[in-house]
Amino acid sequence: MYQSQTVIGLTMASKDTALADCVWPEDALHYIPDWVYTSRAVYDQEVEKIFHGKTWNYVALEAELPNPGDYKRSYVGPTPVVVSRAEDGSVNVFENRCAHRGAEFCRNSQGNAKEFVCPYHQWSYDLKGNLQGIPFKRGVNREGGMPKDFKNEEHGLRKLRVTTRNGVIFASYSDEVEPIEEYLTPEILADFDTVFPGKKLKIHGYYRNELPCNWKMYHENLKDPYHATLLHSFLVVFGLLVAGNKSAMLVDPVHGRHGTMASAKSEDKYANVSEENKKEMRSFHDGLHLQDDRFLEFVKEFDSPWSVTMQTVWPNLIVQREMNTLGVRQIVPNGPDSMIMQWTMFGYEDDTPEMERHRLRQGNLMGPAGFLGLEDNEAMKFVQEGVRRASTDVNVLKLESGKQGTSNTLISEAAIRSMYSYYRGVMGF
Repeated sequence: MYQSQTVIGLTMASKDTALADCVWPEDALHYIPDWVYTSRAVYDQEVEKIFHGKTWNYVALEAELPNPGDYKRSYVGPTPVVVSRAEDGSVNVFENRCAHRGAEFCRNSQGNAKEFVCPYHQWSYDLKGNLQGIPFKRGVNREGGMPKDFKNEEHGLRKLRVTTRNGVIFASYSDEVEPIEEYLTPEILADFDTVFPGKKLKIHGYYRNELPCNWKMYHENLKDPYHATLLHSFLVVFGLLVAGNKSAMLVDPVHGRHGTMASAKSEDKYANVSEENKKEMRSFHDGLHLQDDRFLEFVKEFDSPWSVTMQTVWPNLIVQREMNTLGVRQIVPNGPDSMIMQWTMFGYEDDTPEMERHRLRQGNLMGPAGFLGLEDNEAMKFVQEGVRRASTDVNVLKLESGKQGTSNTLISEAAIRSMYSYYRGVMGF
């Protein structure tokens, strides 16, 4: 198992804009105002209307909680929560905030417990978040203590709705959000269920890093196949995602909020790129080879036309399938100018030792220092610095102009337009 933590750059002060001044450009499809990335007021409303609104938020994998008493600290938006498996086998999610004075009572990342006890005043809660004990509840020597009408059942932890899909745990503050299958849509479920077919998972390890950028930029980045053909030398040189390969940017047709960037690796070990396309890609370099070609081996294990899928599930989940390395990434917003990325890498319990070693080896493609991750982190930092400091105030989205939804070309921004059409409706812009 591997575990890594990286902090990239420094969190920057936000350039605030009052909500009353947040007016989207008239050509709403093709321009994004800078204030969506910098305004504290906008960020606060995103927490309320998106993360605490009618959404399903990824919080954990069931493989991380195999036994009664197992728990994991997680987040819904920036709000700390605990994911716990109770004695009856149920999975519960509740805020990591004592109902008494607000202390964050669960301090370990993962573990096993019979109860949760707040370190401040020792109020204790069961594995479902119910208040079960208060020291000196009736006072001492008949003095002090709680009033006679105080009822434990009225002072438990704030609980969230919970649902699971093939071992993936989601939580929501909303009683109105649709069932997870409707929420994801059949088009997104197709690849989600490819990675999560119901088989038992085996956790391989974790990464955690901070990025000095707005949380929405990460969604944009994985709905932006255009950059993938230009920024990432490893991708294009070694043929993992190349303009001209069979590829698609798939978008859920109901809301436009979820997406899957998909590509099929050619049979050639190294990229077969036309001379015309090479001229367009500064990141392509002829003659580069790996000393260890096993990084490029693709074992076809799924009934899928794709060797690479990067799936964004609104608002906080990325499901990654890069050849044979598998993982999920959880977005934790940390203010308008910062986000935390929590990575969980996994395989399947029935993997052979050879396949497990292969997944771990290819895991070096991923993570904050992975062969495919470094450039993204740096690029998003540069964008945040640009929108924070510049005198201009809009971003341009004109590739495949006017189009929203699924696209069969990598040279497109249609998926980003779809996401922001949905976002404007939820936020009321």
